[in-house]
Amino acid sequence: MRRRLNLALALLLAILAAPHLAHALQTAAPQHPPYYTLPPDKLLKAKALSHDFNIIHFAYEGWSIVCWLLLLGLGAVARLRDRAVRLTGIYWFQGPALLAMLLAVRTVLNLPIAIYAHHLTLVYGLSVQGWASWAGDVGKSLGVNIVLDSLIAAVLFWCIRRWPRRWWLAFWIALVPIVFTGAFAAPLVIDPLFNHFEPLQTVAPQLADSLQAVIRRAGVDIPPSHMFVMRASDKYTTLNAYVTGLGASKRVVVWDTTLKAPTDIVQITFAHELGHYVLHHVLRGIALALPGLLLAFYLAYRILHWLLARYGGRWRIASQQDWGAIAVLLLLLSAGTFLTEPIANTISRGVEHDADVFGQEAVHGIVPDPQATAVRSFQILGEASLDDPDPSPFVEFWTDTHPSTTHRAEFAAHYNPWAAGADPHQPGQQPKYFKK
Repeated sequence: MRRRLNLALALLLAILAAPHLAHALQTAAPQHPPYYTLPPDKLLKAKALSHDFNIIHFAYEGWSIVCWLLLLGLGAVARLRDRAVRLTGIYWFQGPALLAMLLAVRTVLNLPIAIYAHHLTLVYGLSVQGWASWAGDVGKSLGVNIVLDSLIAAVLFWCIRRWPRRWWLAFWIALVPIVFTGAFAAPLVIDPLFNHFEPLQTVAPQLADSLQAVIRRAGVDIPPSHMFVMRASDKYTTLNAYVTGLGASKRVVVWDTTLKAPTDIVQITFAHELGHYVLHHVLRGIALALPGLLLAFYLAYRILHWLLARYGGRWRIASQQDWGAIAVLLLLLSAGTFLTEPIANTISRGVEHDADVFGQEAVHGIVPDPQATAVRSFQILGEASLDDPDPSPFVEFWTDTHPSTTHRAEFAAHYNPWAAGADPHQPGQQPKYFKK
């Protein structure tokens, strides 16, 4: 037991030290023109906030892994499983009961980090959400996770009981329609639980009309019923927009905080999201993730058997059919998510860059200077979010879903395929998504 605790603590300390180690190892980078800068007072805040959030990110990931190891090693999972069995003699009710208890315990154990993270957003002015509202969101998130994860766990354990050696393949096949259904239903069922949405045409009809010019330029048809404003100002001070949904539920959502920006800034921000919409990034993301999930399930099957053969007796988890195996799989999920984070985020940064290119091309001929507008938009968005102009390359590689604001602004300043004398045979000198 002492050895396992020492290993768990060593893992947590190593993860906590990662951001500092990266800063110590990185070499001096060449200087670039300051396309994105912050005033001295905001720069100090951005540096401090970036440092704190980096620590929080790695601490949360490491603590999640350590928590599952402790719950398994201390026998808490086995005791909770026994309690779930005593609650009901129906096998298929025991799993959801255990899962609800495990998720509740995990939420409580994660509360100190979550509370501190929200405290920082309040201190640095990124959030105005009161603690009661925040706690309500935590409770709702827990409830949603219990319902959805119970459904998924039931499917998983049915596959395990039916095909003990091929459940990883059967579960993957069963999960495909669940993933697509979830992507379709999320904006209709889940999102309204946490935020209020209104049609953009109702909230800002003049702005909606100006965005139609961008839509026409892209050659697509997005009906007003698929364009929404989210009342983010109840919780946040930052600016944002996003694309969500699938098929008939697919929509573009703009935060109401973004509507306060100048029209050309809203247009290019919307054009970026329109790029996700037109390029089907949600669907492509799912299609790209599915093969990775198949490999992950196979590895989980192999590692689960190895762990249970080695530690199952100590954990009092007899086999993969034991509901207690849920906790082992959640441990593997936490570890796998952390280890594959750089891969997922590298892909995400590529997708976001494509949307940046699309957005800048889409406003050509609509705003007077797409380059200047794009650079100014990154300045406004970055300053509102206190983005660090010079983030750690390691942290950006491991944690960031978007290229750094500095890199995005620098690219925007130089990207002008419509410039006189541009060579159509040279990369970056010919529009990628639109014709000259």
